Amino acid sequence: MKLIRIVTVAIFALSVISCKDGKEDNGKLNVVATTSMITDLVKNIGGDYINLQGLMGAGVDPHLYKASAGDVTKLSNADVIFYNGLHLEGKLVEVFEKMNASQVAQVPLGEALDKSTLIGSDYFASNYDPHVWFNIQYFKQFVVEVTNTLSRKDPKHATFYKENSEAYLAKLNVLETEIKRIINTLPEDKRILVTAHDAFNYFGKSYGFEVVGLQGLSTATEAGVKDVQRLSQFIIENKVKAIFVESSVPRRTIEALQAAVQSKNHEVEIGGSLYSDALGNKGTVEGTYIGMFKYNVNTIVDALK
Repeated sequence: MKLIRIVTVAIFALSVISCKDGKEDNGKLNVVATTSMITDLVKNIGGDYINLQGLMGAGVDPHLYKASAGDVTKLSNADVIFYNGLHLEGKLVEVFEKMNASQVAQVPLGEALDKSTLIGSDYFASNYDPHVWFNIQYFKQFVVEVTNTLSRKDPKHATFYKENSEAYLAKLNVLETEIKRIINTLPEDKRILVTAHDAFNYFGKSYGFEVVGLQGLSTATEAGVKDVQRLSQFIIENKVKAIFVESSVPRRTIEALQAAVQSKNHEVEIGGSLYSDALGNKGTVEGTYIGMFKYNVNTIVDALK
């Protein structure tokens, strides 16, 4: 661990020394976002008036993500860094701490939320479930925070950012209406969502689903044999029709759960793959926050009906 810290500090120091070589200097704000959800949000607000770089792409697990030398350079060259916080990007914390003395504005969006409304956890480092983007109301607060930050850093284009913010918030309002309509077609007694890890608790709280994850809030914790047996019995007792894999978590964890259920002479389908900690591929509908949310809801409802 000591060697890793030394290497991390060395990489950061080299990146700071060379930061001027890689920084875009076209008069626009240089902005870095960590997760693909936040990158999509910032893109919608900042548009062509910012130089935006996202660290994590499709299928990337933010719980396990480690910064490369190139990532540290991007972070060092930024004017603003937007990240989720609440210990979601746990392995980037040390890099952020090393940058505290720099002029880079760090904005942990989740930390601005009212903690009294968050879902707590006795087993996760932050004591809060960090998957807050599955509550659209929280994501709207992210929109406001991003808009305010960009406007402060670049007041010349504040009106542009505000107009984009209003347009995007309107789209999120439409999304909420659509999601409620789709979910209302699923009987309440069938609203049991079993997934690879506990990423959907805010979704469940918002839309009346009982959510059970094979792993905990962080994928850094491994599911054991007892976890599989416990959850397989739950599936049988509650007559759960389908369980779900996640795009950023190895499929084998849910396949092991399905096999455990089948070994007890019961059947459960794998209802599809959900986007949990990352969006879909760039350029696809699921590669946007709104498209991802619609896809997840349709997949869940279709499989559980």
